[in-house]
Amino acid sequence: MTGCSDEEEQSDEGAESNNKKQKKKRSKGEKHVSFPPDELIVSGFAEHRDNDRKGDSCVSLVEVVSAYELSCSRHQVEPKECILQQLQGVCVGGGVKCLDLKGERLDQRSCEALEAVLKSLHFDFINLQAAQLEENGAASLLDMILYYESTTHLDMSDSGRMGTPCWRALAHLIKQSVRLCRLDVCNVPLVDYPAQSLSKALLTSRLTVLHLHNGQLSGVPLYALIRALKSNQALRELHLSNNQLNSYQDALQLGDLLRYNNTLQTLQLSNNAVADAGLEELCEGLRWQTAGLKVLLLRNNQITADGMVHLARALPLLKVLQVLDLGENLVGNEGIQVIREPLMQNVSVLQLGLQQTSITCEGAVALAEFLAESRHIQQLDLRQNEVKVGGLMALCLALRINRSLTGLDLDHRAPQEQDEFLTETQTRLQSEIVQRCIANATGSNCSTETSMTLSTDAEGHGDDTTTA
Repeated sequence: MTGCSDEEEQSDEGAESNNKKQKKKRSKGEKHVSFPPDELIVSGFAEHRDNDRKGDSCVSLVEVVSAYELSCSRHQVEPKECILQQLQGVCVGGGVKCLDLKGERLDQRSCEALEAVLKSLHFDFINLQAAQLEENGAASLLDMILYYESTTHLDMSDSGRMGTPCWRALAHLIKQSVRLCRLDVCNVPLVDYPAQSLSKALLTSRLTVLHLHNGQLSGVPLYALIRALKSNQALRELHLSNNQLNSYQDALQLGDLLRYNNTLQTLQLSNNAVADAGLEELCEGLRWQTAGLKVLLLRNNQITADGMVHLARALPLLKVLQVLDLGENLVGNEGIQVIREPLMQNVSVLQLGLQQTSITCEGAVALAEFLAESRHIQQLDLRQNEVKVGGLMALCLALRINRSLTGLDLDHRAPQEQDEFLTETQTRLQSEIVQRCIANATGSNCSTETSMTLSTDAEGHGDDTTTA
């Protein structure tokens, strides 16, 4: 894959600036989509956006459908049935929830025909996941999305045929759009030119949420991304799960990001190989967070009890971190013992995820001691651990003292005791735990605004659970 040099891009912009008073075609091959010069796209939209929307309100749905069908006829393509179906019942002139083109085959002419829709409607979400886009068609479509500021959320995931022209158009969209807030480019290799193009665009973008799952970002691509994000002041959420991030080189870069960026609020690193050494680098970076990172998700990262030593040093110093997910790591009872007292000293963590972390009753007792002292913790996830009657009893006793915990996630079918009396006791204790959490929630007037989801990765594990 060959990249486009900065000189080429600058020469394009220079050629367009000589024709500021005329609309100029941004052409690759036989495209026929007309736009004003690049430097006027954002300012022009910002100036005329309200007028455009008022004009849209005068356009009927029938006219939008008719315009799309006419555009298809002009470009000699059949109207997409899925698009016609989605246009039924929309409210023209306001925001439309979604334009779903997932898996659709969109050649160049089909993309150009979509201009009739994009110029009349603004979407909350345009889904191009796994869409079969031709190279020039994809670039045309992205240019139109930018010019008409068509969406706040764009999903380009699973797009295996994104070449240089497409990446150039996507980077331009990221840099110039005033409306695009979230971008998903998952399951797409982000190496060489794509990584460079994306990183340069992020230097000045207004994106607040970026999902880059499974993008082969380990090594040089991650370095380029972090270098840009160190000075980025817009991004609030960065999702990097399944990127084979390692414990040394990659974790070092992520630690640097936390040292220099105080804007980022969510860092999703699940399903990587950060390990104990990498956790040390992250903890060093966390010490510098004074007003930034609130959510750190480290599910399934080969972290063990040894890594808890580094976390124990950082926990008392953390002032803003509210959600910490260590699920599916080998923390064990030993690791819980290591972080028990530092958790008591911490005043920021509100939600702690310990699902499937090899905890038994011994670890549950240590956590109960923490709960008895804590005045801040609100959510604790202990699903898929071997917590039997002894651990449940300790947790129940702690909740008779604790007034902050409003949710304790336990397996609905807890590890069964052989004795019938112990089984009945287990059921009774689980019920009491639920009631204590409900009472805490009622007593503290806990609102949904203070409750954040631990991890999207945990959604699939929530079937047989007891949640207060």
